[in-house]
Amino acid sequence: MKKILVALLFAPLLAFASSTAHLDKWPGSVSDKAALQNGAKYFVNYCLNCHGASYMRYSKLMELGLTEQQVRDNLMFTAEKIGEPMRVAARSEEQKTWFGAAPPDLSVIARARASEAGSGADWLYTYLRSFYRDDKRPTGWNNVVFENVGMPHILQELQGVQVRDAEHKLQLAVPGKQLPEEFDKTVSDLVGFLVWMAEPQQEFRQRLGVGVLIFLGILFVLAYALKKEYWKDVH
Repeated sequence: MKKILVALLFAPLLAFASSTAHLDKWPGSVSDKAALQNGAKYFVNYCLNCHGASYMRYSKLMELGLTEQQVRDNLMFTAEKIGEPMRVAARSEEQKTWFGAAPPDLSVIARARASEAGSGADWLYTYLRSFYRDDKRPTGWNNVVFENVGMPHILQELQGVQVRDAEHKLQLAVPGKQLPEEFDKTVSDLVGFLVWMAEPQQEFRQRLGVGVLIFLGILFVLAYALKKEYWKDVH
């Protein structure tokens, strides 16, 4: 009985770890504020219809270099006050009716998807570019990275329609509004925003870490010099 319970507990983790899909390296950076602003735009227009970001407040977006008025005019569609969380546009009851379950919150999805196969950014960057037409699925879509995924291809109008050939490779059958290179950049910006949203203070944390290491290095040199001076007459 104990073995069965342990197997059930770790089954989702084992299933995820057993995925053999190749993950492409995310080419973006959280230091590119313009890219993060663009990613925020795509997140609000394409993701926030179904997925919320309850741990992120609209006011936090001003850290990306936006003014409060820019956030209000261009990004704030699901709240009235700038300090409110980025709630999902659809109601939870409606989502359960449409999808059978409410889509997950995306506040920390970039950290939650990290694995030995790659970072959460790599997973998201590959996942959002790997949808293909599958008429056997209820939504008409499937995904190479997340087999039998329940989510439809929300970026279809931008990417177009991909199909999977006999060798299980993806081919673009119907072009979208953006060229493949443009779409890759769009996804990279969107992933960048998701990475930033999962840990907005990561740049400050990294700078602080470097500063602490430099301080400890200087302190070590001073301590070593003091030690030599103190013990120089001791034989």
